[in-house]
Amino acid sequence: MTTPRGSILTPAGWVRGEVTMAQGRIAAVVGADRPPEPPYILPGFIDLHVHGGGGHDGMTGAAALRGMLRYHAAHGTVALAPTTVTETASAIRATLADIAAIAARPGAGEPLVLGAHLEGPFINPARLGAQVPRTRDGDAALADAWAAECPIVVATVAPEIPGGLAVIRALAGHRCRVQIGHSIASDAECAAAFACGCTGFTHLFNAMTGLHHRTQGVAGYALAHADHAELICDLCHVQATTIHAARRAIPRLYAITDATTASGLADGEYHFAGRRVYKRDGRITLEDGTTLAGSVITMADALRNLVAIGVPLAEASAMTATRQADYLGRTDLGRIVPGARASLVRLDAAMAVEAVWIDGAVIA
Repeated sequence: MTTPRGSILTPAGWVRGEVTMAQGRIAAVVGADRPPEPPYILPGFIDLHVHGGGGHDGMTGAAALRGMLRYHAAHGTVALAPTTVTETASAIRATLADIAAIAARPGAGEPLVLGAHLEGPFINPARLGAQVPRTRDGDAALADAWAAECPIVVATVAPEIPGGLAVIRALAGHRCRVQIGHSIASDAECAAAFACGCTGFTHLFNAMTGLHHRTQGVAGYALAHADHAELICDLCHVQATTIHAARRAIPRLYAITDATTASGLADGEYHFAGRRVYKRDGRITLEDGTTLAGSVITMADALRNLVAIGVPLAEASAMTATRQADYLGRTDLGRIVPGARASLVRLDAAMAVEAVWIDGAVIA
């Protein structure tokens, strides 16, 4: 077992030394307080919104889900929430069953499956984004049944749809973090969602009404009131200046990939969420060439992008690991402290992944 050595980011600051591990947990951080220099040892990345990667679509069965897991693990993601798309109830239920089974029986070299992110079908058809038009009105009984069968740790709901607030209450009752997304909710409807147990926003600024100085939109409500929101950090969905504005407004803003099948593959034509999509120059779009259809990044890319636009490395690490763990109440993840899972990533001077540990085992 290789011992992680380098500049270690701890909650108290940088330590130059090594992390000792025992039985899959961090035993101690040994070293001295020093300014950081490469290699950097950071908490492993956590992705709470990811559909696929490496040619694998997470809605197409357990084998594809496991392929997706291994792809993202190789790029430093140590825990994630496989994310559904709007589909028929039977297709969603089948994917949730696959996620629950994999979470219960993790494989070697796979990141921790935290549970599912239910994105759709309880979204507004006026803000589909790249999803197919198979939305449905809120159905609290269906949401409750799904949550009883599979740990749904995050869910995206448009509160303004008929039955939307009832779905939020039902999922919040299962300790799910319910987020507003794919939505045209008014200010009052956003406030009602939070009163029912909503806690955040899905891919902030995308597939929601924006901010205007006379019409605040969902994004405006988030900037004014949110403690948590996820942000696709590929620099395509949200540009640098807007990322910095969100950083100033939302104290626990965190990064996601929203990665799809084509992540890690060459430019070309692929399929995602029942649609034909096209990857070109780091973007993936529908046939119109304009509508973005998820992303093609990893969480390591997200961290590099944040650092490239001027976010300090320690904050970028918080945005790619610690805040996600805190959002879910997982004190065993997202930080390098004794007792936490020994799930770490080592980066070189260019922020490229050199090594990944999951529960103390080197997997990349």
